[in-house]
Amino acid sequence: MTELGQVKVGVLGGTGPQGRGLALRWAKAGIPVVLGSRAAERAEVAAAELREAAGVEHVTGLDNAGCAAEADVVLVAVPWDGHRELLEGLRDQLAGKIVIDCVNPLGFDKQGPFALPVDEGSAAQQAERTLPDSRVTAAFHHVSAVLLGDLSVAEVDIDVLVLGDDREATDTVRALADAIPGMRGVYGGRLRNAHQVEAFTANLIAINRRYKSHAGLRITDV
Repeated sequence: MTELGQVKVGVLGGTGPQGRGLALRWAKAGIPVVLGSRAAERAEVAAAELREAAGVEHVTGLDNAGCAAEADVVLVAVPWDGHRELLEGLRDQLAGKIVIDCVNPLGFDKQGPFALPVDEGSAAQQAERTLPDSRVTAAFHHVSAVLLGDLSVAEVDIDVLVLGDDREATDTVRALADAIPGMRGVYGGRLRNAHQVEAFTANLIAINRRYKSHAGLRITDV
């Protein structure tokens, strides 16, 4: 497994529940984290809260451009409707870097959650097309933000499917998953297979609503 060394992780959407939760867990694991937001002030307020919660100093907050430029690996955890526009504006800052897309294109109606069609095939493939000079991967779609944000939950009992076409990049993302106690990164195939992973989030939301749970995935016999 890849050694993380001194890798610094940026989180675009770091003030939202999913990005904030992953940032908290990485910070607690000793990984330097930069939170990104449209407003640097908002990102720094969130960073200060995470520093206190995790009892560490290696969490900072910047605007999205600063976050993308500062980090070595960047997680994209933003709402689907702003996904393409955000990445288009950060193409230069993200060039050459590992980008982890965890965005789920979902809609909601009276029947519950459902997967939205994406012209490129998936959010991850849209990111790949928008960021031709980046090393795009897909991961962390199915992790409960509630569990991530609750440090009284010592271990997050879940497997994270990691997809991508760059072996070194997917190994690094798997290592980031493994850094969180209880979590395991599992290679899930090429990036072209990201659609069904993103879409399955709708099924998990339906399960969690019915059973009032925080269900995730475990892969057997691996």
